[in-house]
This record gives sequence, structure tokens and C-alpha cells, in this order.
Amino acid sequence: MKKIITAVAFAAGALVAGQAAAFDTVKFMIPANPGGGFDQTGRNLGAAMQAAGVAKTVTYENKGGSGGVIGLAQFVNNDKGAPNALIVMGAVMVGAIETNKPPITLKNATPIARLFGDAMVVVVPASSKITSMKDLVAQLKANPGSVSWSGGSRGSIDHILAALIAKESGVDPTKINYIPSAGGGESAAAIIGGQVTAGLAGYSEFAQHIKSGKMRALAVSSSAKLPGEATATLKEQGFNIEIYNWRGVYGAPGITEAQQKALIDAVVAAANTPAWKAALEKNDWTPLLLTGADFGKFVDAESARLGALLKEVGIAK
Repeated sequence: MKKIITAVAFAAGALVAGQAAAFDTVKFMIPANPGGGFDQTGRNLGAAMQAAGVAKTVTYENKGGSGGVIGLAQFVNNDKGAPNALIVMGAVMVGAIETNKPPITLKNATPIARLFGDAMVVVVPASSKITSMKDLVAQLKANPGSVSWSGGSRGSIDHILAALIAKESGVDPTKINYIPSAGGGESAAAIIGGQVTAGLAGYSEFAQHIKSGKMRALAVSSSAKLPGEATATLKEQGFNIEIYNWRGVYGAPGITEAQQKALIDAVVAAANTPAWKAALEKNDWTPLLLTGADFGKFVDAESARLGALLKEVGIAK
């Protein structure tokens, strides 16, 4: 009886989702270590797909390193033609591709959907003597190398933000002491443990640590303060910087247009569930849903924009 009830509930969910195709299993490649933004995105989306009735089961595989490029290569090589496979990606991966120029890029996969944007945050350990961006910049100006920045991979949106802060402060961005990590969990541990001077990430990655008092937030990179949060923006503190870390999902290479559409429909159905909307609110994610070919064009434009920015601040050639 239990199996029958489950099947009926699943079928009903699929109907509510707008007739989106139901997958027996959806496989997520999360190209980062557990605990970071890619991980949060994949697991929340997977749960929402189940809530929408478009996925009976969901599996997750974490493969961190190089801003997602290592996981992307594994995904492209191992899941070619798989109609039920998704990889989480975003601005971090685009920046890493533009920096490292790997042989496998997002051109080798299939665009499905951009999901949301995440404002960036600058933090220090709670025990730090640095209590403001003014304090941080003063130390940066006095000795750029003495300020160690923890964030995602080299060339990531985190790295770009550190370089932009340096540039805005009159410091050569090529002189910053940036320490890349394989995921938000690793970076958070280094910050909380006082092993680095400051950290950068999407606000959602560090929100729990800020609220628990383990980290001190100095600034956010959004155009205005985040809802319910007191942290001032970089612009409010005199820095002409506004930048977001967007995230989305791609499908495997070699799938048909019909299979691509089925994945798009399933993700759109998930994005309309109360479960996904609750995740957006909880993490201060701004919904930015964009699908298929339009999303692919957006990624191409972002690659050009971030590539130029990386060259401007001396991270890429």
C-alpha cells in the first residue's frame, strides 16, 4: 500500500508541475567539495525536483577542484548522452575556465537554466582586530601581502572581488595574497580558524557563520543591503563595486533537443515549488531564471565580460 500511495503522490506532483517529464533518477555532478555554494545549489534543486514530482530519486557526486573545471571534465567524459544528468555551474566556473583555458569547457555541455544570483560578502574571523572595510584597506595599503584572502579557485568570482577591492583602494591587484580553496567548507574553516585575514564568498555560503558570530561581515557586493541584514554595501563604503555570483545547471553533451527540453521543464517545475522558493528566501538568493538557448547566450556574454575583467586586474592573460 505504501508503494501505491507514493506512486500516486508522485504522479500528482508531476501533474501539478505542469506535465513536466518525470525522471526515475536525476544525477547531479556538484563540481566542488561539500558545504559550499555549488553544493547548496545542487542539493536544494534536487530536493525541489522531488517535491515537484519530476524526479523520483536524486543522486549527488561531489568532485572539487579548479573552480569546477575538474568536475566538468569528468561530467563531459562520463555522462555523454545521459538525458538525466545535470552539473551545477556558475560565475565561479566561468571565471575558472577563462583563467585556466582547459580543453573541456561549457561549450562541451548543454545549457539548461540559470537559477539565481547571490550577492558576495567580505568577512573576517570573529576574533580579528579588523572591524571594518576601512581597517582592512589600511592594512592592505600598508602591506598587500600581509592580507591573505580565502575564496574559491584562482580566477573565481571571489578572486575577482578581492582584486577589485585592491584596485579601488589604489593597490596593485597583482600583489594580493589570494589563497584558493576547493569549496566553501574548506574556506570557511580557514576563516573561522584565523588562518587567513579575510574571506570572500556568496553571502549564502557564510550566512550561518555570520549569524552564529563565528565570522564578522564587513561588506556585501549588492546594490543595496540584503533584506533583514545590517551589513553595508561596498558602494555605501566608497567602493564602486557591484558584483553577483550567479549559479545554474547544464546538461550532458550529446543529448537531443527533446531531452534538453525535458530537463528544462523539470527544472522550471522545481523552481515553482514552495521548497525552492523557501530555499531562495533562506539563502538570500535572487531568482534569475533563464533557460535553454537564451541561457547559453548569457553564459557566452559572461565569459567575455569576466575574461576581460580577469585580464584587467592581472589574473588572466
